[in-house]
Amino acid sequence: MQPFVTLTAPACPLPLSNVDTDQLIPARFMSRPRSEGYGDFLLHDLRRGEAGALDPAFPVNAYPGAGILVARRNFGCGSSREAAVYALADFGFACVIAPSFGDIFASNAVNNGLLPATVEEAEAETLLAALERGGELTVDLERQEIRGAGAPIRFAVDPVWRTKLLNGWDDVDLTLSHAEAIAAFAARDAAARPWAQLPRD
Repeated sequence: MQPFVTLTAPACPLPLSNVDTDQLIPARFMSRPRSEGYGDFLLHDLRRGEAGALDPAFPVNAYPGAGILVARRNFGCGSSREAAVYALADFGFACVIAPSFGDIFASNAVNNGLLPATVEEAEAETLLAALERGGELTVDLERQEIRGAGAPIRFAVDPVWRTKLLNGWDDVDLTLSHAEAIAAFAARDAAARPWAQLPRD
């Protein structure tokens, strides 16, 4: 993954709560291989009318080229489908800002290089109002702040997730970052419990 340090990008306001993973990508589109891209299916049933045409008034359609999405509470709730994150990333979003996230969605987001930035509800409303006419935001993961809508807004992110995103690490990379400590523990354990060691060729 690419490290996420600072992102400055157009931002899209999505003033909805409880956007679940089935809304983010309906299950009927999940049989496609990831290599074909899931971006066209992001929020499919909300972005399109009954005839399938894009609704120009729906925010994600009205703010083309956005790399940051601002929503209300409980974003990514529902089932654990990782394809919901694929759809966001393939569409071009690298950060979602909201007051709260579905736990599994947030973990999947980090594992795919997408930052789930948690803000207070009042601050989410400030951002949504500021973006009504469009505009850019800067998301600074090192400082954990959002700039571009008045005074900087602090956001929260799990410290381990922050480390992974700043370095572009997946879970294996995170484990390997502790390789020296793991090797030292293994050496101490081998000395203390030789009878517990597996024979080596």
